[in-house]
Amino acid sequence: MRQYPYPQLKPPAFSWDRSTKTDEPKVNEWIQTLNITDNEKIVWSNYDAAILGVPLSRTSISASAASETPDALRRTWKYFTTYNLDHDEDLSELNVVDLGDVRQHVTNIENCHENIKEAMISMRTHHPEVIPVVMGGDHSITAMLVKGWKAVHSNERIGILQLDTHFDLRDLSDNGPSNGTPIRNLIESSVIRGEDVYNIGLHGFFNARSLKIYADETGVNYTTMREARKKGIETTINEALEQLSKKVDTIYLTIDMDVLDMSYGPGVPASTPGGMRNDELFEAVYFAGKCKKVKAMDIVCLDPYKDKREITVKTAVHAMLSFFTGFKQRKS
Repeated sequence: MRQYPYPQLKPPAFSWDRSTKTDEPKVNEWIQTLNITDNEKIVWSNYDAAILGVPLSRTSISASAASETPDALRRTWKYFTTYNLDHDEDLSELNVVDLGDVRQHVTNIENCHENIKEAMISMRTHHPEVIPVVMGGDHSITAMLVKGWKAVHSNERIGILQLDTHFDLRDLSDNGPSNGTPIRNLIESSVIRGEDVYNIGLHGFFNARSLKIYADETGVNYTTMREARKKGIETTINEALEQLSKKVDTIYLTIDMDVLDMSYGPGVPASTPGGMRNDELFEAVYFAGKCKKVKAMDIVCLDPYKDKREITVKTAVHAMLSFFTGFKQRKS
């Protein structure tokens, strides 16, 4: 009988048979699932990271099937080994568990968001030493995940490292808790300070001037893609991490896949020209993974139904594994 330590989660709709795991496993053979009886206890100290799916897309401004992303990523794990040739690191030495998906209500978005918040509360309560890695879902989920973190760690100062084409600072009064408002939601609910947000990757004609004005008024730090490319992705990311680490107790990394140029991310609902290349994204999340203050991350805003030949889905999996590469080196 499959048991989970919190009621708001359910097993993944799709999971792999891991009985044939080899000494050189594919990712689908490496990532574990929980399978315990009523009398058995999970030893959370054995785990390094916990993957959580959040299949919500009804709060997306753009038409999106981001709710299908968690299982799309799971299905794509079979294409990847655990060995990262670029860094000579084998991730199979990490213990990573897939907790399944947060339960979603058919029509009640408030209920969906509350379940997401409660899932993070449960994760931080049951296994606070295990790093959460979340597969969205649209970007509205980030606000609820960070609120869940804050509910458990009320004395912590939380910073956000955001890789995004957009500010996500739209007004909640006319946009609601959508994928265009999570950062403003967190600022206006006093969960984070504007000065503790570092957004990297904005570019072109995809943000209103009023949002830039709001960002400046609230002290949000942002680096356009043009500026980041001139300076170099490694330097840009490491400077942001260094500055955040001096101010905050916890850094939450959120990766909006629309940060990619549309040629690298055709499966993004709000895809745009002029964004990151996928190799730049992999470098960015690798360095974030190495930073000890980065204690949680999510990947959001990917629509596998819009994707072409799994380009964007595979890129998202690669980004997740690149983060794990940095995380493993951090633990070494």
